[in-house]
Amino acid sequence: MNTKYFYKRIGIAVSVLVLFVLGSCKKFLDQQPITDVSTDVVFADVPSTYKALAGVYSRLMGDQGFGIRLSLYYTMDNDEMQGPTGASDNDRRDIARYSATSGNAQLTNPFNQLFQGIEYANICIANIPQMSMYKSGTDQQKKQLQRMLGEALTLRAQFYFEAIVNWGDLPANFAPASTLASSNPFPTKVSRDTIYNHLLADLKTAEDMVPWRNDLATIGDPLDERITKGAVKGLRARIALFRGGYSLRSNGTLQQPTDFLTYYQIARDECNDIINSTQHALNPSFKSLWRDQVCAHAVSDPQGELIFQASAIGGVGVEDSKLGYYNGPTVNALGNKSINVLPTYFYLFDSTDLRRDVTCAIYNVAADGVTKVGQAITAICDGKYRRDWITNPSYLPTNAIQYLGLKWQILRYSDVLLMFAEAENQINGPTALAYNAINQVRRRGYGKVISTPDATVDLPAGLSQAAFFTALMKERSLELGGEGVRKYDLIRWNMLSTALTNTKANLLAMSTLSAPYNTLPVSMFYKTGSISDDNTYGAGLWANSFYKAAPGSTPTGTTKIVWLSAAINTTALARYATGFTTGKSELLPFPQPALDANINLKQNPGY
Repeated sequence: MNTKYFYKRIGIAVSVLVLFVLGSCKKFLDQQPITDVSTDVVFADVPSTYKALAGVYSRLMGDQGFGIRLSLYYTMDNDEMQGPTGASDNDRRDIARYSATSGNAQLTNPFNQLFQGIEYANICIANIPQMSMYKSGTDQQKKQLQRMLGEALTLRAQFYFEAIVNWGDLPANFAPASTLASSNPFPTKVSRDTIYNHLLADLKTAEDMVPWRNDLATIGDPLDERITKGAVKGLRARIALFRGGYSLRSNGTLQQPTDFLTYYQIARDECNDIINSTQHALNPSFKSLWRDQVCAHAVSDPQGELIFQASAIGGVGVEDSKLGYYNGPTVNALGNKSINVLPTYFYLFDSTDLRRDVTCAIYNVAADGVTKVGQAITAICDGKYRRDWITNPSYLPTNAIQYLGLKWQILRYSDVLLMFAEAENQINGPTALAYNAINQVRRRGYGKVISTPDATVDLPAGLSQAAFFTALMKERSLELGGEGVRKYDLIRWNMLSTALTNTKANLLAMSTLSAPYNTLPVSMFYKTGSISDDNTYGAGLWANSFYKAAPGSTPTGTTKIVWLSAAINTTALARYATGFTTGKSELLPFPQPALDANINLKQNPGY
């Protein structure tokens, strides 16, 4: 399927759904009465139903979705990255520092868009099974519509999951608003456990409706970026781990359910199904995955590693993304550089881990769009979404465009392998299966052959269950850094408070070059002139090691920068998670307009 055509249909579908759901009087392409756009019209056949489904997909993205807020505002601060510099603002900075209030300007619209996505999905879920074509169409038509129903169930689960991890207990909206409004106009919050159970059941149903990626041709669908069975199962595994993990409850304590192993078993089984399906694999190159796939706007994904993506289009805030503009290194001083890699996270990587210089962009790009300018450790940006890697199309360094069309990665195959390793270890201990899953990820990270055991990078044999879990926590950070996963992982492990406290202590020690950071270089020297992108690692851009003391004099052809200094204390540490309070900050406050609109919606603990 042509990607541009797919995205164009998303835009059309949004217009159709806005007309249908919200009852707008705005004029669109024609002046037909709004009563003409009824469920009979929207759900008349496969093409028109697909347009409605595309509208559901569209609610993943845009400024209020994964285009910037859900991906880059709400996920900070953690023990990998921190949010923007500057004074308290009752806005994005306060969210990153755990100082948000119910009046924060960046809470209302993302909250509303998540529930708009749920509503759009509910309309599809309610109406698709009622279509005559769903019941008596051709075999191909019925299978295509069944797939769409499964996709709608999956998208609803994704929207609800994102809302739960940020706000906790929520009203349960599993029918269109037109149905619920008359019977329950002011719904109370329902336990997230109840909602999670509903989502897990929905996804189990959806699994049987949505084909594997390699089976799409059998129902007449092209291979594109829509949800396939791997995404359904992967999302079910993720939700199961959160259902079985810790979360902040209404009494202000973090609790884990007593039957947590039931949900770890679900996660294990779903991940095992994906692994055994052989439908998905790791891209052999971690750098190529991000540079040549994600940042190159590639549609083809030969390995199928990018299992679930939120696609962006349009060049405006409704459905595009600011990935690579709000975050990542600047080009010709264009870009916000609003996400900074924590110095302690940079040194979580060892010198031979190739993922370090993909995840951490240790430079900005000069006005020519080519020359790289080395940065101090307090100014490193996250690097998986970076403007200087963007192609198809690429942008001139003088172009001030902010929307770059990059897709947010919701779920990758490496996450499936790591979820399997975690669940297997929790249930059965560090078995050979658990080792094999995590070691595949490690081998790729170090540039080794993925399928071949390698004692130089594989985890050592004989680890205890606790030691394996510690290694797993670290590996998830090394592999998934900057992908919006870490903060929520730490919460479900009941480790967020500990991680933030330890990071603060380590940042302070680093600022004074105290052990274990006393052997690191105070200065770094980067090479001047044009350095090719494939040669920016290690000795490519930098003339000395990040892990050994610096030379006493400046090497020829290099520029010296202050690498480590007390500035870590006055910049990174001074703004890092300053407002965090355990038993409160694990959730966001409900936005005040939502509380005003629903008299039965109660605020989260501590706010």
